[in-house]
Amino acid sequence: MTTISRVSFRESLTTSAAIAALLVGVLLLAGCDQRVSEGETDAKAPEKNKLSPREIKDDTDQLSTDAATAPEPSMRGFASAPPPPLMLPQPEVRDKFPDAKPNPVKLVAEEPVSTFSADVDTASYTVVRKFLNDGALPPADAVRIEEMVNYFDYSYPLPDNRAQPFRPSVAVYQTPWNPDTQIVHIGIKGFDIQRSERPTANLVFLLDVSGSMDEPNKLPLVKKAMRMLVNELDAKDRVSIVVYAGAAGVVLEPTPGSEKGKILAAIDDLTPGGSTAGAEGIRQAYQLARSGFVKDGVNRVILATDGDFNVGITDPNQLEDFVARERESGVTLTCLGFGIGNYNDALMQKLAQKGNGNAAYIDTINEARKVLVEQIGGTLFTIAKDVKFQIEFNPSRVSEYRLVGYETRLLNREDFNNDKVDAGDIGAGHAVTALYEIVPAGSNGHLMDPLRYQSKTPVVPTSSTGEIAFLRMRYKLQAESQSRLIERPVTDRDKVEDVRGAGEDLRFAAAVAGFGQLLRNDPYMKNFGYKDVAELANGAKGRDPFGYRSEFVQLVKLAQALPSIPALEQDGQGGPD
Repeated sequence: MTTISRVSFRESLTTSAAIAALLVGVLLLAGCDQRVSEGETDAKAPEKNKLSPREIKDDTDQLSTDAATAPEPSMRGFASAPPPPLMLPQPEVRDKFPDAKPNPVKLVAEEPVSTFSADVDTASYTVVRKFLNDGALPPADAVRIEEMVNYFDYSYPLPDNRAQPFRPSVAVYQTPWNPDTQIVHIGIKGFDIQRSERPTANLVFLLDVSGSMDEPNKLPLVKKAMRMLVNELDAKDRVSIVVYAGAAGVVLEPTPGSEKGKILAAIDDLTPGGSTAGAEGIRQAYQLARSGFVKDGVNRVILATDGDFNVGITDPNQLEDFVARERESGVTLTCLGFGIGNYNDALMQKLAQKGNGNAAYIDTINEARKVLVEQIGGTLFTIAKDVKFQIEFNPSRVSEYRLVGYETRLLNREDFNNDKVDAGDIGAGHAVTALYEIVPAGSNGHLMDPLRYQSKTPVVPTSSTGEIAFLRMRYKLQAESQSRLIERPVTDRDKVEDVRGAGEDLRFAAAVAGFGQLLRNDPYMKNFGYKDVAELANGAKGRDPFGYRSEFVQLVKLAQALPSIPALEQDGQGGPD
């Protein structure tokens, strides 16, 4: 009996263990099936139910807190497997910038004439500043040297009277980065308009309130910037507001500038959400501007966006064509860019150019004040349109040249005299600077060897006329369709023998141009580095009431301290292996 009882007990124990193991297996299978079902449900859930990056971060923080405070699992039960690590989404860099290579060196004997359009935009400088302040060197395509130079104000001589909106000033001095070449420095500055003299403004704010604008440096900054502009308007001015997200609509009909409470309330009520039907918003904004058109006034659409149009017409060429047609009605376009990460700088530049307007990038409230308060005359009130430059170099004095910057503003030689060809506009108080680096005839600074089958007789510099080059400019007054001509020779009297004796504006502009070339890794900088730029600019700050030039010096030092690694390509790919 005893033996039989022990055997029965062992068999019973074995059977119980088998049953327990079977139950555990069933429970585990049920748990796996439940996880699979939940995964399928999540995969089929609508997109709107997905967690935003901010919610993911909050959940991740909570998981970390729970993990730190959770009790140790008991050995008496089955401890569940630890959850897999949560993979946070990496930000996708989708900024788009114009693809423009540095201007090549030209032989005067083959191509003595250079033609380009004026450019008063400043967006590139603030984009570069944003990248540097965020601890990264900017992509080379984000650097447009003329916009960096033109970000700053210069004390160029003003015209004698307003019949001519500006007059050119010229200087020739030694290139800071190459002792064998010289800079031909061309500068103009338009007359300013006092507040009491401003024409009536018919403004349409076209504001992007799509989901991509839901960041602190986007829509909230847009609203602050627009509030600052509204405070500069008078009772004679009119303001309308059109917004666009998944659809577009008018949120404020034309309202006198004196009714600031009503305008500001409409701005404050804006909230982000939806996709970006930018093209439809542009259509409605232009229609509203035309319906309230003010003769002899300012009729302008002010577009504030990150440029991420993804609904409706998204083809840049179609958008450009539409804006180009609308400019014939007398309505112009100002583009204000916001945000980094999906900023479409290339589109903003093209729209501003086609819309007879200007483009700026707003990265801080101080920049908003600069563009919309301090420089409101230049931003809103045009004093000359279709401004073109053309310079012809004297082959007996100059062997080679290159235009520093303006790669996206080049014109054909025949475009200069063709009034149908569009060019840049200049606003009240705007300063425009252009720099040519030239190789004097007989200098060792040439980059091209003489041709084998042409005359090898060296060109001997002549001083019969003293002319180094000849400058021509064309422009139209606001109410005119036929251009006017300004001409001026560039002579030895314009030369400054020692760059250290050049004026502060000349030296500072050269420093900014050198900085831009360093950021783009241009091949013309010899041994000139960031330290040289900082020293040149620091000694040329002059009167700097708002600290812009001092800030520039600090940005140069910041760039010098950052790692010299290639910037990421904008399609998310890295540099060359």
